[in-house]
Amino acid sequence: MPSLPSEVEIAIIGGGPAGLMAAEVCAEAGFKPHIFERMPTPARKFLMAGKSGLNITHGEPLDKFLTRYSEGSEEIKPAIKAFTPSDMRVWADELGTETFVGSSGRVFPKVMKASPLLRAWLKKLENLGTTLHTRCHWQGWNDEALHFNTSEGPRYIKTKATILALGGSSWPKLGADGSWFPQLQQYGVNATEFQPSNCGFEVNWSDHFKERNAGEPIKNTILSFSSNRVQGDFVISGYGLEGSAIYALSSHIRRAISTGKQSAILTLDLTPDRSLERLKASLSRSKGKKSFSTHLKRTTGLSGVKAALIRECLDETTRNDPALLAAAIKALPIHIDAPRPIEEAISTAGGVMWNSLDKDLMLKVIPGTFCAGEMLDWDAPTGGYLLTACMAQGRQAARGAIKYLKSNS
Repeated sequence: MPSLPSEVEIAIIGGGPAGLMAAEVCAEAGFKPHIFERMPTPARKFLMAGKSGLNITHGEPLDKFLTRYSEGSEEIKPAIKAFTPSDMRVWADELGTETFVGSSGRVFPKVMKASPLLRAWLKKLENLGTTLHTRCHWQGWNDEALHFNTSEGPRYIKTKATILALGGSSWPKLGADGSWFPQLQQYGVNATEFQPSNCGFEVNWSDHFKERNAGEPIKNTILSFSSNRVQGDFVISGYGLEGSAIYALSSHIRRAISTGKQSAILTLDLTPDRSLERLKASLSRSKGKKSFSTHLKRTTGLSGVKAALIRECLDETTRNDPALLAAAIKALPIHIDAPRPIEEAISTAGGVMWNSLDKDLMLKVIPGTFCAGEMLDWDAPTGGYLLTACMAQGRQAARGAIKYLKSNS
């Protein structure tokens, strides 16, 4: 590991995608940035995400892509317009990672791994003159110098510009734990506490239902929460619900629970391909001596875990009334109690508020210090939106730092 300098021109704190992209932009502009990462290796969350295929961006039109950021959507647009999903694919291709658009519109590397892309990226940064320092845990400032705890004790480094890419607090074992919060708040930076996003939710299942159905996927379902609607798949877990369709609605469900202004009731359309009228007609057929499960399967096609959900969520009166049962199958109510702990979340909402930043992502109360990535107060579903925004903001912060240095030279 390279020895720590006493002074650098540009310090980038955080070796995740936002920090690495900031370093790339600075290095390509002729600077020699230094990256300070608290973990033994950089981009650990990036590699973890790659275990399931590394969804780097989404192939939908840009105008629709930009609507996916439920919190901070307007503020995040300039960064993404300057580094679009198409630009993201070109960037990956230039590093030797060809991508493809999957059936869901999500974009993946053809190798379906993160490690080859990261290796090529780190090699490029090294060739551009970027220096990576690991096991450097940022502690804030000491007499205007950056204070780090290292394996060799405390170190103090002066810098002309600093880019903070410190992440949120999900998956803290990978490096980002939100411990930077008090360092910024003591300078008057406005920030909101982190909350879990793209997370599972707790449901009070009966023991019988949990024992028989935990781990079972629910496919071809429309999920609705308030005015928000998504079609997709999810999974029954021992604690409640998880999976991509649940994550897509997580920000809306979380806000309803946190404000207490709305009952957290998710509704499921278990038969998107069958109309309410068709269900009513089918369920009105004579049941005869058939069991409820057999009658349900023969008339609606529902069986397995979907049938188990109906038995779990509906009382006997509703199950035995064809009209009520048909209506419930098209809007099965699931009462959600709470989000899962933030340590289990894929991402977080909250962080540095936009009113603390200027248009270049510089902190208004700490000139020369810029912020990027998940440490800022924005939220997005899975599907490539998180990674694209982090990298786009890394570029935006880097351009801001370069502009700042040039104007103060």
